[in-house]
Amino acid sequence: MKKCILFLFVATLLFSCSKPKTPLKKGEIEKQSYIFSIKGTDTLRLDKYDIPSQRIDKPCVLFVFGGGFVGGSRTYEANIDYFEKLAEKGYVVIGIDYRLGLKDVKNKDISGPDEITGLLIHAIHIAVEDLFDATNFVYNHAAEWGIDKNKIIANGSSAGAVTVLQGEYMISHKAELTKRLPEGFRYGGIIAFAGAIASENGDLTWPVKPAPIQLFHGDADKNVPFDKAVYGNAGLYGSKYIAKQLDEMQAPYFFFEVENVAHEMAESPMKNNLDEITTFIEKYVVKQKQFIINTKEEMIGSPELKKDFDFMDYIQTNYQ
Repeated sequence: MKKCILFLFVATLLFSCSKPKTPLKKGEIEKQSYIFSIKGTDTLRLDKYDIPSQRIDKPCVLFVFGGGFVGGSRTYEANIDYFEKLAEKGYVVIGIDYRLGLKDVKNKDISGPDEITGLLIHAIHIAVEDLFDATNFVYNHAAEWGIDKNKIIANGSSAGAVTVLQGEYMISHKAELTKRLPEGFRYGGIIAFAGAIASENGDLTWPVKPAPIQLFHGDADKNVPFDKAVYGNAGLYGSKYIAKQLDEMQAPYFFFEVENVAHEMAESPMKNNLDEITTFIEKYVVKQKQFIINTKEEMIGSPELKKDFDFMDYIQTNYQ
């Protein structure tokens, strides 16, 4: 009997959501919160932003916040403005929690580059695990929420961009973590604001072409490599490097590069590039067009910024 009561309690938690207190006006955005996973002491939630309608084929943007795997929040105000703008365009937008694998790193006595590299890889992997669990939860509720299962887009900023790119890279490799996803699942697209892919085995390889990818990055970013930064066999491969590989394999992508801009590109596309983002969703994901687009933006007269950083420069910027 006790086991039965406990099961019902947990089930209620996992499927609980916050209902609007008053009836929604036509065109008003509805926000609902759900618990999608409980891992140890971490209760992971997601927030769904949507304008209710009779549509059953909405694209869904699953957003992963930034913060260097140290901090950040799914309820960050600037992100919510972005969510609401996308919801107004007819998309279901979902902001998710994930475990912060490096939240205590600045309080630790790190022995050297090998240890911090290992900690970073671990943090990325548990973030991807949580992304996949959230994806599975959304997939299982797609019919109820009017979402097209083939149009689920993983979108992230900074550490969140690393997470969504890493997740797609793992799908290409059929990594063990992908067993947490529905069988045969593929994202409809990936949108990364200043992201990179981590490798412990040298250069990136793609056994299977990835989903269409949209990349935003500044070429003077000292938080996340614009091109690549390696340490032994380990490396972080940024947007420029990824775009080059996608071009070589003729996989669809949209690369928006900005000269003499640093890590601002982790957030600025949410305000300044909504047109490019919706173009990517409509053309690459909804209509499944096979485009390659490279856009390079430069502000005339902007000062020349430092662009030559090594692996440890990025580590020190983020974690020291």
